[in-house]
Amino acid sequence: MQKNRKRYFQKEVKTAMYENWEQLKADCMQCRKCSLCETRTNLVFGVGNENAEVMFIGEGPGQNEDLQGEPFVGRGGKLLDKFLEAVDLDRKKNIYIANMVKCRPPQNRDPLPEEQDQCIQWLREQTKLIQPKIIVCLGRISAQRLISKDFKVTQQHGQFIEKGGILFMGTFHPAALLRNPNQKPDALEDFLALREKIKEICTHTY
Repeated sequence: MQKNRKRYFQKEVKTAMYENWEQLKADCMQCRKCSLCETRTNLVFGVGNENAEVMFIGEGPGQNEDLQGEPFVGRGGKLLDKFLEAVDLDRKKNIYIANMVKCRPPQNRDPLPEEQDQCIQWLREQTKLIQPKIIVCLGRISAQRLISKDFKVTQQHGQFIEKGGILFMGTFHPAALLRNPNQKPDALEDFLALREKIKEICTHTY
């Protein structure tokens, strides 16, 4: 699996430019590749342990994230933190959180495919540096981009899918759980399954 992971990163990040986080973040913070830069308050780079074995990827910053410059800090973020705490994960300690796009789409709309195209190289560079064993896609946008274009969260959540030696799992976006609280038990089951998978294949998360 380790050999496959190396091949995956070589394939997906074949134009990798960065060997350290400091230069990557410095360049990313100056990004003006798409029009989202015109309306951002802060670029939301990511947060967490840069040596994490588990990476969470959402869709894009909302209003609170745009104001604070950190992913998942609003109501949805507080809910995400509760799920993380339930399985002994912590954004400051043993995971890394990023988004498909790093600037807030106006009115919190879905990021457009062309915006994702312009931004995804930053995410690829982050992924190359982290080299996670597990990637959790939070919501439809990241799951359809990173797992499969026809991924259906309500039907396929909690399933582990191997791609290039990395295990991907799609689950509900925290904002969706706030709109549909009846899905919270299913989301908790996904996180419990994640905990077991971490214990199975990760060496220093717990």
